[in-house]
Amino acid sequence: MEKERTHAKTWEIDRIAWVTLVSIVILLVFPLFIRSPAFLQFMILILWYAYLTTSWNLVGGFAGVLPLGHATFAGIGAYTSSVLFVHYGLTPWVGMFAGALLAAIVGVILGAPTFRLRGAYFALATIAICESLRVVLENIQKFPFLGFDINGARGILLPLRGHSPINYQFLDKRYFYYIILVMLAIIFYITYRIARSKLGYYLVAGGEEKEAAEALGINVAKCKLIAMAISTFFTALGGTFYMQLVHYIYPRGIVSLDLSFEIAFIAIIGGRGTLLGPIVGAILLVPAAELTRTYLGGSYEGVHLMLYGAVLMAVMVFKPRGLMEPLEAFYRWVSGKFFPQPLLQTEKGS
Repeated sequence: MEKERTHAKTWEIDRIAWVTLVSIVILLVFPLFIRSPAFLQFMILILWYAYLTTSWNLVGGFAGVLPLGHATFAGIGAYTSSVLFVHYGLTPWVGMFAGALLAAIVGVILGAPTFRLRGAYFALATIAICESLRVVLENIQKFPFLGFDINGARGILLPLRGHSPINYQFLDKRYFYYIILVMLAIIFYITYRIARSKLGYYLVAGGEEKEAAEALGINVAKCKLIAMAISTFFTALGGTFYMQLVHYIYPRGIVSLDLSFEIAFIAIIGGRGTLLGPIVGAILLVPAAELTRTYLGGSYEGVHLMLYGAVLMAVMVFKPRGLMEPLEAFYRWVSGKFFPQPLLQTEKGS
């Protein structure tokens, strides 16, 4: 029997490994067959949202809280790297890590008091923080004591350098595609490792039953702050990536509740607290939202958020654990039908 269980486990790992390998190969060769820059930009946005949502999932999924202001940290990353590049000539490859470190520090400082709040109060606090930063950025032309301009509501336009890899600027969109693909792979791997570590188990325990976890000696607040630091660090890197992609940011375009809500909705609909849920949510929802925003955004602003809301309500009613639940069931059915596990003949006496 032990040999059967070992063989079954090895077979399952091999099957998952093959599926993962095939997916990686498809993603790597995909840009080689795409000639349309617009379609490639579309794919980049899907990967970008998947990246942001996976970063959010460390706190909003495993830690059991509902942050609705994560665009704050994307904005910190975008503005920090942009200011350092425009006013001090520092390459965004370095500035992005300065912005990410600043975002992690701010995330821990804000998380220390707000993690004491429960339920809707925590969500409302994160909304207030995001809106406060947006209002500040819209109404400040020049930072006091530091002397550099951020142009208030007009935003920051990056000086163009043509094809300049050292300045994180590329004329070919495929470079951005591979960069965000690598970023997504890194945050996915980090999430995978955390989910299967003590920190991951502590986060889940603290999110579901905080008092019981603390009674067992788990420092729930410390675990959540660690997750917050990691989540905000990588979210800020995503903010810098977006700035380099579009070359222009303004407060309402990056530090907005729209972006914060999109990140949360994609994770919840895809499967909050699961590894693949954020990616599945981004693949299914971002194309629909972008098409809606393109064709209806001029006449009906915010209609893509209405779409998210409608899908969210349907998922909460019929599949409260997200779309990963039926997709996992479908995957098991397909695997069992087309890749059946070989029957084993057990030895006598085993």
